[in-house]
Amino acid sequence: MLKVDNAVILAAGASSRFAPLSYERHKALIEVKGEVLIERQIRQLKEAGINEIYIVTGYKKEQFDYLEEKFGVQLVHNSEYAVRNNHSSIYAVKDVLKNSYICSADNYFAENPFNDAEEGAFYSGIYADGYTKEWCMETDQDGYITEVKIGGNDEWYMLGHVFWDEVFSERFIEILKQSYEDAEIIDKLWEEIYIEHIGELRMKLKKYSAEYIFEFDTLDELREFDRSYIDDTRSTILNEIAEELGVKESELKGFQAVKAVDNRATGFKFSCEGREYTYDYCSEKFICPPCQWGECGINVK
Repeated sequence: MLKVDNAVILAAGASSRFAPLSYERHKALIEVKGEVLIERQIRQLKEAGINEIYIVTGYKKEQFDYLEEKFGVQLVHNSEYAVRNNHSSIYAVKDVLKNSYICSADNYFAENPFNDAEEGAFYSGIYADGYTKEWCMETDQDGYITEVKIGGNDEWYMLGHVFWDEVFSERFIEILKQSYEDAEIIDKLWEEIYIEHIGELRMKLKKYSAEYIFEFDTLDELREFDRSYIDDTRSTILNEIAEELGVKESELKGFQAVKAVDNRATGFKFSCEGREYTYDYCSEKFICPPCQWGECGINVK
């Protein structure tokens, strides 16, 4: 068994699909069933005896400052979060990676999945009964991942925490350093770099029940898990929209992020009582097509 040296929680991304809550507050700081997502994960790590915890920040980094005093974690800012994919967050903590957990700040673990020691490198997986569009893993007879593909039927797919042993960490960082200045790496997830070198970066699939690890990509998905969000979204924007339309927040559904050509979130679409609307963050207005901005007389301030 390998003693776990530390944990890294990735919290740099904007999570624009989680509109509009993630526009107002970082998704990792959303409260789910009475606990802030990242706080729950920090507590679970500490309960497992892991006290050296690094949080990689980027988007809305100032919202994480209180965690240093409250939990004694170390914040590491990723200044490239807006122009590179999540491999840049790994690069930001490259000097501390040994026998390390790599965690996503927005995962919710129903039970504590962490231990003070692990057998070796692994990626957590959930079984999809039927079709899934997620990243699916194939393994050999010893449980090592041999192939990862996008989409599949009745497959184990990537979701949840990852453990890198020291051998894995050293080799991955070597590869990352060698290719970091290459233009083609900019948009790659760290997982894509791993897949390109899957033959030398040995990692097992660690299987979990579908009721063990949760991830909420949209407000609609969160509402299915935490029903308190049906009537109270904790969103100032949605509260004001509901008031303007004269409806309860529960009538606002079908949220989809709207992005500019540079992938920056500019607003979101939603439906209410059978009508489709689009809200613009900059103007703080929403319209119901085929209206043009302002014609419907609605201006949320």
